[in-house]
Amino acid sequence: MRFVDEATISVIAGDGGTGVVSFRREKFIQYGGPDGGDGGDGGSVYLVGDHDINTLADFRHVRTYTAASGIRGGGQQLTGPGGDDLFIQVPIGTLIYDDDIDELIGDITKHDQKIKVAQGGFHGLGNARYKSSINQAPRKCTPGSAGERRNLRLELKVLADVGLLGLPNAGKSTFIRSVSAAKPKVANYPFTTLFPNLGVVRVGMNQSFVIADIPGIIEGASEGAGLGIQFLKHLSRTQILLHIVDLAPFDGSDPVDEANTIINELDNYSHELAQKPRWLVLNKADLLDEEELKAKKDDIIQRLNWQGPVHVISALSKTGTEALAFDIMKQLEVNREIEQEQRQDNEDDPYSKIENEQEN
Repeated sequence: MRFVDEATISVIAGDGGTGVVSFRREKFIQYGGPDGGDGGDGGSVYLVGDHDINTLADFRHVRTYTAASGIRGGGQQLTGPGGDDLFIQVPIGTLIYDDDIDELIGDITKHDQKIKVAQGGFHGLGNARYKSSINQAPRKCTPGSAGERRNLRLELKVLADVGLLGLPNAGKSTFIRSVSAAKPKVANYPFTTLFPNLGVVRVGMNQSFVIADIPGIIEGASEGAGLGIQFLKHLSRTQILLHIVDLAPFDGSDPVDEANTIINELDNYSHELAQKPRWLVLNKADLLDEEELKAKKDDIIQRLNWQGPVHVISALSKTGTEALAFDIMKQLEVNREIEQEQRQDNEDDPYSKIENEQEN
């Protein structure tokens, strides 16, 4: 399925039903009174996370979503039925913006999470509501209020633990094919990856992580050049970035210059993203002999002043890929333990509890 990561839709909540003016008319009852009932509330619109959906493609065909309106009230103080709420399924990782004011409404991060995006109209009041000691026969009722209308912009951020960075033809697609069941297109020309590809890397029993292959970034990407800038936002959810560098570019370019291009574009796009843990992965080691490989590795590390983890692999022959996957899994497990400890500390902190209660 073609990857679609943005869509614009309109949502319209149901209008509230109108209240009615009615008077009781029954045999043998001398004085009937007002018995006009209220209308029903209009249905609201919700977006709901669904892990079985992975693109926003369906929203390219249907652009407007309308919830049911409430029904008008009736005599004998009958309240009109409320309109049914409308639930729209969206992929996990969807950001919801009010497109008119460019305001973030919510973030779908888990299955079955619901976010109300349009409030249904309030019901109108029947004349029975207006009866009083000084107004025994009110002839007043109110219409229901209109349902909320909104233009929404949906942006899908890929939920992945690990993201791949690199220039076109650095070997990202080959790498994700070598460590997962994903089958992105591979060819000897740039920009074979046009949309993000996700792969699940299984390391052991109940041990796996999700890796995202992002389209290649070129110089000037942070200003809109190329394809990669459209998808850099998907890397914001990842815990580790693998910076894949071609050890032997076919055009004879300098791997250090190529690495610096990515580093500069990443920092220009988002300083926060540039601060994420980044591992250097030197790819296509099979094209060099052992002595030349060591010299090139040392030269790249020295000139980049690289302080983080370094792995040398051949994605094509799968040399070093298994060890890299195991190291990633270990780091992700450490990260999860730290998150659990922080969550536990927050739960034990009485001040944190008070803040959470106030937010809710």
